[in-house]
Amino acid sequence: METTARWRAVAAATGPADRTAAEEGVRLAYRLAGLPEPERVVWAGSPREGAALAARLTAEGTAGPSVRDAVRTRPWDTARTRVLDRLGPAGWAGHWALTGAQLWDTTVGLTERIRTGVVEALADKEDDEQAVRLVLLDAVLGQHDAAWLAAFDGQDGADALAGITAVARAAGWWWPYEKTVVICERPVELHRDEAGRLDRADGPALAYPDGFALYAWHGMPVPAEFLAELAELTPRRIQEEENAELRRVMLEHYGYDRFLKESGAQPVHRDETGVLWRIELEGDEPLVMVEVVNSTPEPDGTHRTYWLRVPPHTRTAREGVAWTFGLEEAEYAPEKET
Repeated sequence: METTARWRAVAAATGPADRTAAEEGVRLAYRLAGLPEPERVVWAGSPREGAALAARLTAEGTAGPSVRDAVRTRPWDTARTRVLDRLGPAGWAGHWALTGAQLWDTTVGLTERIRTGVVEALADKEDDEQAVRLVLLDAVLGQHDAAWLAAFDGQDGADALAGITAVARAAGWWWPYEKTVVICERPVELHRDEAGRLDRADGPALAYPDGFALYAWHGMPVPAEFLAELAELTPRRIQEEENAELRRVMLEHYGYDRFLKESGAQPVHRDETGVLWRIELEGDEPLVMVEVVNSTPEPDGTHRTYWLRVPPHTRTAREGVAWTFGLEEAEYAPEKET
């Protein structure tokens, strides 16, 4: 749907915020909630800086109490109730499936990663973690509220959300307090894989203008220095890595077949279907793969070799190839091996 596509673009938008539009949206949200407009707006370079500013201003007593419930929660509930009453439970489920559900996994996953990154950055001691999480509960997610805003867009009751909708289209997270509003810039970089997960091998997958950044490989958080090491990997370095999850990232980047060839792995079984390779990995399940050769030649007459990762309990090449087809070894009897 066109509406969903527009909100997908909002959720993924990078680059400088439209500060004028965002501030106008904030003032409108306050007016729609029946509140006086805030006395001042403070800009932050990222959710990390925004949370730190919100914590400091509330501790000083200059921001006033949070008004998130009035400007976001109540109009949100009103809009949802009106749509549900009009469409009914089945109609709402169908509408949600075509709108918000299309954006839910990527936006919710991203916001959770950002929250975790903010807590890690600001909670120097274990006792600080709860305080940071409480500050994060005061935030409105701006562009990352796209899933819900897509579902309400154009629906009865959406007028009450006009203010927060305007902010979402113009900026990132924001903290609404009685006297002061803290608004964050949008990211300057966002990199994802085909599944929508944060992913980048040569830099931050998500980065904000103040330097706050998240690093990830196919959705898995990794240290920044870890990515810099990927370009110089060796089989020995991979085997020496104690963290099993990081070792798997290394293997994906290096290539399972290349690792087997260069690590001294030995074939443990060979038959007409291929060659079964196995190597033990400390602290993790063994790496077991079947090497198979496509019987259909390429245009140049060569035959392409494929490497298929199979379960560690695999004992024969045929069993491994059968497993890739969802079959038991005894059931696998192709007319032509490929």
